[in-house]
Amino acid sequence: MNDFTTRPDIRGTFGTVASTHWIASAVGMSILEKGGNAFDAAVATALVLQVVEPHLNGPGGDLPAIVHFAETSETRVLCAQGVAPKAATMDHYRQHFGDGLIPGSGLLATVVPGAFDGWMLMLRDHGSLELADVMEPAIGYARDGHPILPRVANTIEELSGFFRDEWPTSAATWLPGGKAPQAWSLFRNPDLASTYQRIVDEAKADTREARIDAARKSWSQGFVADAICDYLADASVMDVSGKPHSAVLSREDLAEWQASWEAPLSIDYHGWTVHKTQSWSQGPVLLQGLQILKHFDLAAMDPMGADFIHTVIEAMKLAYADREAYYGDPEFFDIPMNALLSEDYAAERARLIGDSASLEQRPGRLPGLGHLADDAVVRAATDFNAARGVSAGEPTMAHLTERRGDTVHLDVIDRWGNMVSATPSGGWLQSSPVIPGLGFALNSRAQMFWLRDDLPTSLRPGARPRTTLTPSMAEKDGIRVAFGTPGGDQQDQWQLIWFLRYVHHGLSMQQCMDAPLFHSNHFQSSFYPRDANPGDLMLEPNFDESVIADLRRRGHSVTVAEPWSIGRLTAARRDPDGMLTAAATPRLMQAYAIGR
Repeated sequence: MNDFTTRPDIRGTFGTVASTHWIASAVGMSILEKGGNAFDAAVATALVLQVVEPHLNGPGGDLPAIVHFAETSETRVLCAQGVAPKAATMDHYRQHFGDGLIPGSGLLATVVPGAFDGWMLMLRDHGSLELADVMEPAIGYARDGHPILPRVANTIEELSGFFRDEWPTSAATWLPGGKAPQAWSLFRNPDLASTYQRIVDEAKADTREARIDAARKSWSQGFVADAICDYLADASVMDVSGKPHSAVLSREDLAEWQASWEAPLSIDYHGWTVHKTQSWSQGPVLLQGLQILKHFDLAAMDPMGADFIHTVIEAMKLAYADREAYYGDPEFFDIPMNALLSEDYAAERARLIGDSASLEQRPGRLPGLGHLADDAVVRAATDFNAARGVSAGEPTMAHLTERRGDTVHLDVIDRWGNMVSATPSGGWLQSSPVIPGLGFALNSRAQMFWLRDDLPTSLRPGARPRTTLTPSMAEKDGIRVAFGTPGGDQQDQWQLIWFLRYVHHGLSMQQCMDAPLFHSNHFQSSFYPRDANPGDLMLEPNFDESVIADLRRRGHSVTVAEPWSIGRLTAARRDPDGMLTAAATPRLMQAYAIGR
């Protein structure tokens, strides 16, 4: 690969912010300039992303973050993934869907919204600025307007008829004057601005921490909770199943749940310590992939060649097969993570990778848990006869329909060495009707549960859905890197490719961003309608034609995507001497890294 890149690696020593929208990145940098730390900047960046990328995330969504604290040199995970409501019982959902699928949109797909409380917990525990200062940029862009992205405008236009007919509260927010906004026009969300301004105004207390806790209470027990539950009390709305359904979320659910801190999962890979979230997310698949790939000489492979693509794809097929069999909320199921991440198990899995593409789902068979592997294979082969109406919840990229939701990502480092890698999602404008007066929708994360008994991902009141959200952090010899991407099931595939090229092939951060990407759709999707496409491999067209032909010869079912349409990666790095570097993908021409 030559030295040309679409953008320079951003370098400096003061601070850097990379996110999936340039306005959000600029806001985060402005917070650093005001004296805030990485945690202040991350919260401000994220709240603005809710405003400028509403088709990808919202206040009613969810949030995992991996953070590094410079003072203690500790790395932790912030879990703001809301749980299934108390009334989300298997019996209740089976009355509607039997042992089929929970819809990918609408009110029955909603779990407790977690993103707002998660950001407030980060701000309270580790930020330094006042609540009002951090929330002001998002309030301003929602109140005064922002240039609406063509992708957002197109999404709203595609759904405009559905909003008018079925979700009139969404029509009131997203169709000002009764019509979809024009691309790049100034778009306002006055209800969201008023919601956030009222939260700030009600946050009266003697200390900064108490004011933030007051904001959390306004959300979980105050006027926000009241508005949500008043609407849900008699709302029954159409979802992707083609039938109307009502929510089971209650005031008690909102009042009792809070975000929390926990330890990351970590492994060593060629001297790098790689940190991921626990098994309530898909994060461990990247760690499993790395463990398997230790058994191959990736450094000797062309990072744009068929051997590299084939080996990485086959490793990810194996890791994702284990995800489908064994991952879930460890508070409700004994997840065999030690076995899944062990060196011996990885060596056993690596021996399954041959010269040809596997067309089978091959979860490992762990002692006493073979029934989980069998069930995962059966599910992947099952035709659920799922209705495929509008507003499905599957995250996608530019090569697919714009009706569906996705995710955002941000990476922040401050001058002291604090770091945040976060992947907020859910509550996108396609997921659920807007709550009247609040300006945002609830999430659709319950679609990731199964209506089958005794699985790690069985629907259980109080359990976290096994989300796809999965930020990353890695360190070696005092170097620390935060990275991540939107993309649903593809997140850890794209991150793995970026990290492998960075570690083994001497590419700069931006070169890794610009290099062509690929991913597998072989395994079962996390999102309604839960399709699996054995052998399917999607890649960008700027691979050499001989590489594509070689992959087809090996048995991969290759789909060539539109140019520059796969992956939305960002990353930021800090060296031991304080030098900072950051990069962002040119895809979709939205993500930007800023720093000095």
